[in-house]
Amino acid sequence: MKKQGVIFCIAVIVLIAINIVLRMGENKPEEKWSEDLETSYSVGLENIDFSNEITGILNEGVIDEIPEYEDIFVEAFSTVSYSNELLRWGISRRGYNEIPDADPGAPELLRKYGGVYLGDTSQNKIYLTFDEGYENGYTAKILDVLKENNVNAIFFITGPYLKEHEDLVRRMVEEGHEVGNHTVHHPSLPSLDDKKIEEEILELDKAFYEIFGKKMKYLRPPKGEYSERTLAITKQLGYTNLFWSFAYDDWHRDRVRGKEYAYEKVMNNLHNGAVILLHAVSKDNADALDMIIKGARERGFEFGDVNEL
Repeated sequence: MKKQGVIFCIAVIVLIAINIVLRMGENKPEEKWSEDLETSYSVGLENIDFSNEITGILNEGVIDEIPEYEDIFVEAFSTVSYSNELLRWGISRRGYNEIPDADPGAPELLRKYGGVYLGDTSQNKIYLTFDEGYENGYTAKILDVLKENNVNAIFFITGPYLKEHEDLVRRMVEEGHEVGNHTVHHPSLPSLDDKKIEEEILELDKAFYEIFGKKMKYLRPPKGEYSERTLAITKQLGYTNLFWSFAYDDWHRDRVRGKEYAYEKVMNNLHNGAVILLHAVSKDNADALDMIIKGARERGFEFGDVNEL
């Protein structure tokens, strides 16, 4: 009996030790990265297409025709098949204090996979988000304005942006902003196989962690293009897909229309829970940002933190 008791105690100790090791593994920040994952992301900005930052529907209609991808079904995670039909996130604006209309069925699909495009519409909070595919000389000013007005935002960056503008990303982190994942090379995610999707996201995540010791939590799919499959894969990777409830065609460098234009665009479409997408390459946005923040507050809106969503 004594011998059996000793064996039992040893077995319990071994089980406890195994459990501790497993728990330690769960808490490792690198847990979603494979050991052979590269972080070189050597591509330059000249190899990336930013001509169509949003291909879904805005108030003005479809931006441009782009090729449809084949509707395929891909075996994901070895157990479940997901539709890979190309979807383009689109919003039909309805004006001030009115919740915009999303594509039929799109909000339900996002919720199914933990995606977000809207805050709590019962509260007068709005959320600022900036897409940073490349730097056009205005981000420092945007950061200055946010700091002066005590507003937090999230900046979605690409691989080349982190590589070439680490100083600006450091400011974002140190000044309390969230930094989100816009992939390494800005591809349309439904056009990639599962492995390439993981590489595009995790390669940037790992590079960011190696510099700042923090993991990325939010993903903005390039061009707003997604599918059920990409939502499922990115959720499995631990990401929240963050879309938007307001955007306009502000990514064209040759369309400088003045800060009043940007101000009116945003102010005329404010609503409770608004997730506002602004492209930081826009001089109009940078010049109008202080007016937008002050104007929104004058109308009773508060600026929230994306981590509340």
